[in-house]
Amino acid sequence: MARPELVLASSSPRRIELLAQVGIKPDHIDPADIDETPLKGETPPRLAERLATSKAQVVAARRPEAVIIAADTVVSVGRRFLEKAADEAEATRFLKLLSGRNHRVFTGVAVIRDGKLSSRVNETRVTFKPLSDHEIAAYVASGDWRGKAGGYGIQGPAGAFIQRIVGSHPSVMGLPVYEAVQLLNGVGWRA
Repeated sequence: MARPELVLASSSPRRIELLAQVGIKPDHIDPADIDETPLKGETPPRLAERLATSKAQVVAARRPEAVIIAADTVVSVGRRFLEKAADEAEATRFLKLLSGRNHRVFTGVAVIRDGKLSSRVNETRVTFKPLSDHEIAAYVASGDWRGKAGGYGIQGPAGAFIQRIVGSHPSVMGLPVYEAVQLLNGVGWRA
């Protein structure tokens, strides 16, 4: 019996790279366009899981014969969400908020096969060093913050801001690899 096609419901180069590191190459990349607005009273881990499952469901409706994998990352300071920064001013505000503090990164991952949905959420705690105005300005000028939850990417220059990480480095990049592989194995899809 032929292995079903694997579809990644994301065009994130980081997610593609993380899957490749463990020998998984999606047969198709099919991003899901969904409303990512948090619901009233929604917690950060619940939002991460809901967005990942919603993305998977949208793509599964288009590709019912495939195995779908989707993920979404939410950065939070307390119950405050730090989404993708809209502009340089917001990226600067995010970095000032994160400076010298702990924050949490929740990444939800969802897999659908034959209409059956499985999902998990990974929580990672990240501690930023105190950032100078110059460090913030230089990072924002680099543009590396664009398209990244919380206004930073751990795999780029902002990696130098991180004093400590407790949890999954790949999850902060956008995909909890361990959980993703376990979910794929659970639905019988193997690389």
